[in-house]
Amino acid sequence: MQPENTFVDLREWFSYFTKKWKLLVVSAFLGLAVGLAYAFLKPAIYVADYSFALEDEKGGSGMGAYAAIAGQFGIDLGGGGGGAFAGDNLLELMKSRKMVEETLLSEVNVEGKTTTLAQLYIDFNKFNEDWATADRFPAATPRSKLNLQQDSLLRVFYKELMEKNLYVDKINKKLSIITVRVSTKNELFSKFFAEHLVKNVSDFYIATKTEKSAQNLAILQHQTDSVKSELNSAISGVATSTDFNPNANLARQILRVPAQRRQVDVQANTAILTELVKNLELSKITLRKETPLIQVIDTPTLPLEKARPHKGKSAIFSSLFCLFVCVVYLTLARLFDFGKRGYA
Repeated sequence: MQPENTFVDLREWFSYFTKKWKLLVVSAFLGLAVGLAYAFLKPAIYVADYSFALEDEKGGSGMGAYAAIAGQFGIDLGGGGGGAFAGDNLLELMKSRKMVEETLLSEVNVEGKTTTLAQLYIDFNKFNEDWATADRFPAATPRSKLNLQQDSLLRVFYKELMEKNLYVDKINKKLSIITVRVSTKNELFSKFFAEHLVKNVSDFYIATKTEKSAQNLAILQHQTDSVKSELNSAISGVATSTDFNPNANLARQILRVPAQRRQVDVQANTAILTELVKNLELSKITLRKETPLIQVIDTPTLPLEKARPHKGKSAIFSSLFCLFVCVVYLTLARLFDFGKRGYA
């Protein structure tokens, strides 16, 4: 048969592959065995899902009215702070290096021992046998005290987590529900990392969002305490002045001046204190309104879900792949044989 007729005569190709049926069957069974072995031997991946909803800050007209009233007295009730982290920006904040590294340095209790998530990550990944002899990230080590090697390791861990283990996204683009998924070979690490990441981001977000309102509240509280102290002192002064002259001569008005002065102080401080207390309560309302960030929907609980390759799918895919490789090999071998005959 001439080479140009090779692909025309399909019957000869069918006959050729039929004669090689044993090799094809062996390759298929070999692939089946490899697929099953892979499914059984591949370490389980533990998946921790943490979902929460962002606070809905619509309908702020009521607080606008409060702010307008307080503004008449020169008080800024804040509000609107932290907007830089709203919506999709919060997703990027959760995936930022700062938040991930801070989470890796969080302390956790594993089998009665306090350690850090970074050290736990080293232990179960077995990056280097030398690292197992000492804690590279001992508990209670502040971020500012880390050396260059530790900083480099954190950078490596961050990249690996972002590429392989950490997933942060919205379930639905129209909803404000965010899901954090951590998938690793260690069940405790997956759970702890998801929980601490959400907590750290929440704390950072709240501190940033409420910073101005918290400062205003602290100032108002200090002013209120000071005026209240002055008012108490003025009230005591009125009583003291009266006690000094219990039966003052009505013809001598000078004797009544100290008590009257203190009475004026009492009235003035009372008016100031009344307004300060109003503004203080408004500031507390603002701070309470801004403080809630995360409303938890689902949290990871032990035992976590195990993600393993599906045995049936893995076996079938591997078997078909090996069968395909065998067919390609036999085809190329026969074409090569045709080529040799053509040149002969």
